Amino acid sequence: MLDVRIGFMPSSHAIADDEHPGLMRAGERASAPYVRDNVEHHICGAVDLCGDDTVRPDLIRYGFDTVDLSQLDPLQQAFARIRDAGHMTEADASVIRTSLDGATLRSAGAGNLTVLHLADEGLIMRQSGPNGLSVVGPTSTGMNGHSAATSVHADQDVYGTPLTQLMDGRAPSLFRHDSPDGRNSEAALMLVNLWIPLQQLTQPLVLADGRSVDRRRHQLRYGLATESFLERDDDTVINDIWTFLHDPAQRWFLRSEMDHRSAYVFDTLSTPHGSCTLPGEDVAEQCYLGLQDAEEAAAAGDTDVLAAAASLVAERVVPAGAPPALGEAIAAMLSVAHTAATDPGSVCGDARAEWLVASQSARRQVVRMSLELRLVVSVESPPAA
Repeated sequence: MLDVRIGFMPSSHAIADDEHPGLMRAGERASAPYVRDNVEHHICGAVDLCGDDTVRPDLIRYGFDTVDLSQLDPLQQAFARIRDAGHMTEADASVIRTSLDGATLRSAGAGNLTVLHLADEGLIMRQSGPNGLSVVGPTSTGMNGHSAATSVHADQDVYGTPLTQLMDGRAPSLFRHDSPDGRNSEAALMLVNLWIPLQQLTQPLVLADGRSVDRRRHQLRYGLATESFLERDDDTVINDIWTFLHDPAQRWFLRSEMDHRSAYVFDTLSTPHGSCTLPGEDVAEQCYLGLQDAEEAAAAGDTDVLAAAASLVAERVVPAGAPPALGEAIAAMLSVAHTAATDPGSVCGDARAEWLVASQSARRQVVRMSLELRLVVSVESPPAA
């Protein structure tokens, strides 16, 4: 169990939903789940599935699962290219879609998923630095340049836009879902998100066990404006999604280390999810920024500034509570900083190119990079517990 920081919709921003009596929605002051303003943070206990194999979530009962992508070679090659380049090309996107179209994905929760349809929109890449540090520009560019979610949400209201328009109101009867004002537990079809970590030692995706969520009290409708990142007709430009209030009864799960050999699959219509901050990410952020300053000084040949910046990093220690993989990444940054602090002359001289590569590589390891896209799948139910 890890104590992680998770962002939620502030309870003060919840108002009565006049169109759905007895339910709540996010008020006018509420922010989208990808901005930093008006977020209420809570420290929540979350089960780290990297260290606890006694719990095996599945898509039907919990609302999320993991699937094995390791055997899809063209897909793995595309993921490696995107990770190394730091952005996704149209050619990479085409490989991803072709590889997944019609695929049968083996899930850890003992049920196979068959991909029936890939949504035309929504294939994007997200990046975030440690402790929520922004590492992308102020606006996204097509599939790239998207930051991580800052608060818990679910991506689509089965009763709202655009599903109502796209499916002539049939979505609630066709898709399995669990909503504050309706439920379908019989359908074999699910609208799911596939969340693929290219690398993830910081800002992991955290997901709630849907059974632990009081949907009528803590799940709020929100109209998300999409003009800045999607091309839609006027009647579908506002995307109806869900935001969530915090409650101590909610059960949270994550993996503190994950790469693109496996991916999360979760219920687009129902599953609360978002990024969270692990213990030790504050130190990782300080090391990241300190090494960035040191790299600028080394590139300029300023030994005094280099020594000062590197020394501030080198004197830090790996936090005792950090997960193992994050602790190792922090230790790598400390080692790079120690080299510069003890011999700034060499780092500004003959060893500069080699040290800069090592420093940039160490910093890069603590940047979370992930891909996501939306699928319609048919689901084999897991065995009864």
